[in-house]
Amino acid sequence: MSKVEEKLAELGLTLPPVAAPVAAYVPALRTGDLVFTSGQLPVVGGKLPTTGKVGAEVSPEEAKELAQICALNALAAVKSVIGDLDQVEQVVKVVGFVAAAPDFIGVPAVVNGASELLGTVLGDAGKHARSAVGVAVLPLDAPVEVEILVKVKSA
Repeated sequence: MSKVEEKLAELGLTLPPVAAPVAAYVPALRTGDLVFTSGQLPVVGGKLPTTGKVGAEVSPEEAKELAQICALNALAAVKSVIGDLDQVEQVVKVVGFVAAAPDFIGVPAVVNGASELLGTVLGDAGKHARSAVGVAVLPLDAPVEVEILVKVKSA
């Protein structure tokens, strides 16, 4: 087990299986020393635990937890192409999308669920640039979607 996965275990978390794509793409792709993930939904056991808009059907607190699940799914996707999460040198960028009710302005706080998890499990390597974007709708009516870009040790 990698040090990253040991840290996850200390938090009571485990890496899930890589979420199956819902369209024509791959979950993650490596080019050189960079791994790009596709947008990861908060899929648990093959389905979304909840759907709807944050600030309406979904509370900001629940959405923040869903963003954490998205980050776990993103780490699983990264591991699927590099084999060992200890090979991650740096999370370069996180992009979080929040399906927000029209008057919901707490999008950055929701995406903190992903950012905080990455920082906790990766330490300084989890510090990253970020965009947090409110949108009208996400695939499958998911409340949150997260993608990450990581730099990995050269092969």
